[in-house]
Amino acid sequence: MQRDMIHLKAPKGWINDPNGFIYYKGNYHLFYQHFPYAPRWATMHWGHAISEDLVHWEHLDVALFPTKYEDQNGCFSGSAIEEEGRLHLFYTGVHYDKTDPENIHMCLDDAFSSAQLGITSEDGFHFDNFDGKKVIIPAISDEKTGHRTHTRDPKVWRGRDAWYLVLGSSTKDKKGELIFYKSTDLSDWELLSTASTEQPMGWMWECPDYFAVDGGEVLVISPMGVPVEGTKEQNHSICMPVTFEEETGKLQLSECYQYLDYGLDLYAPQSTVDAQGRRVLVAWLRMPMPFAEGRIGMFCIPRLVEVKDGHIYFRVHPNVEQMYQRQITDIVQADPAGYRVSMDLDDGGCVNIGGYRIRREGSRICTDREDVFPACENRENFQMQSSTPELKDGFHLDVYVERNLIEVFVNQGEYVISQGVYGLKWELEADPHTEVELYTLPEA
Repeated sequence: MQRDMIHLKAPKGWINDPNGFIYYKGNYHLFYQHFPYAPRWATMHWGHAISEDLVHWEHLDVALFPTKYEDQNGCFSGSAIEEEGRLHLFYTGVHYDKTDPENIHMCLDDAFSSAQLGITSEDGFHFDNFDGKKVIIPAISDEKTGHRTHTRDPKVWRGRDAWYLVLGSSTKDKKGELIFYKSTDLSDWELLSTASTEQPMGWMWECPDYFAVDGGEVLVISPMGVPVEGTKEQNHSICMPVTFEEETGKLQLSECYQYLDYGLDLYAPQSTVDAQGRRVLVAWLRMPMPFAEGRIGMFCIPRLVEVKDGHIYFRVHPNVEQMYQRQITDIVQADPAGYRVSMDLDDGGCVNIGGYRIRREGSRICTDREDVFPACENRENFQMQSSTPELKDGFHLDVYVERNLIEVFVNQGEYVISQGVYGLKWELEADPHTEVELYTLPEA
């Protein structure tokens, strides 16, 4: 079986959203949206990988594929939980009203129905796609509740006395919405409530994720239709402090939000609890073209989520951080799988990592990937320059570098800028006033 280190990548074909992320029976299981036959979006399957440490990943066989009327045209995103030793997967099944005769992987007029399905595995490795699936929430028929087509991505968690499920959806007046359900047996689900905002925040909220950590409760969503200056991309992942009342299903949303990552390349994040009980999150890196022949798509470094004084931090998971401990004096000594650059930037300070530039402008950290991003058809959808909001905790950077992804962690996760790159040179230049330390992976 194919193996990846640090960053989980497409074994072949296409990957996007992480799904069913869970620590189960001694392994981290990470499923993902997958089309195994070509490096392009098409009829979605669930790929499957496992890891003992969030560092070393092993790809397994495809876990889910279409077999039912409700998922005939794709097994879309969802989540996983453990109950009485069994692994339960929940996902959105899609059925097209009318298939494009020139491409059966696409529908006409964006018209399809979305239902929510479940499947159970005794060991986390074997899934009965033909007889084991069950529709738990049919396609929505009442527009007062949500949207028949754009309701998807079930995230399930255990509350104090019941199970809860949240779906991303859209209201009849085209505003993003969340729909909450409640169950005592993971089979029968009762509609509990809906939540939206008065202020415009996209027309549909994909991949919702709610959880509590020390310091507060957090909502992560990926709204569709939140344009950012400098890019034509309309969909971006955000997070915010919230409060959720289980008895009524009332969600109190904040009027202020952060971007999950200020590189604006990461999308559709999903979190779980690690072996030590900490909240860990991964997200999909949107890419304009394959990173290798027949392969497109990868995930970011697993990140711990913490809340401090109402601000949400995304820190490198300790298992990953501990891998970058071998100090080197030159990039040529770095492991081909990647390296870490650590530094403090003075105002005006700059470092050039193989064509990717990072600089400090006053109280912000700014990046420029103009020289390491392809002149391709989708280039205009990706902004070339990014920056953090004004910083409060200093100007320390830990930059994790691999051939197709650079992740700039500012002040131990106060903000992060992650961006895909192509043609990155294995070299580094820093201005005379900036001292850098270099670390790479252990010698084999």
